[in-house]
Amino acid sequence: QVQLVESGGGLVEPGGSLRLSCAASGSIFSIKTMGWYRQAPGKERELVAVVTSTGRINYPDSVKGRFTISRDGAKNTVYLQMNSLKPEDTAVYYCNAVLQATPGDYDRRYWGQGTQVIVSS
Repeated sequence: QVQLVESGGGLVEPGGSLRLSCAASGSIFSIKTMGWYRQAPGKERELVAVVTSTGRINYPDSVKGRFTISRDGAKNTVYLQMNSLKPEDTAVYYCNAVLQATPGDYDRRYWGQGTQVIVSS
């Protein structure tokens, strides 16, 4: 059984910063990717940032230059540093991981419960 636990969400003023963290625990054999998605009301869930086991990183244009993803392999943890936040960044942010739980298992995507980020004056 795999669990992803997020923390760091909250209320922040435009231009402010937040740092999200996500720790994976449980039965984990091999992690392929860890990353963040977000979903605003009435919108599709979208990729925010992802980092692979080899260190490759991808950001969409909407956050590039403002958000930074990093990882701590020893702790099975990823972080999302969010700077220069805008009201349109308001969403529920979900941690995700693509991993093998056991050597005989296939790669599967796991999700955290989500953490709310509100950017407002």
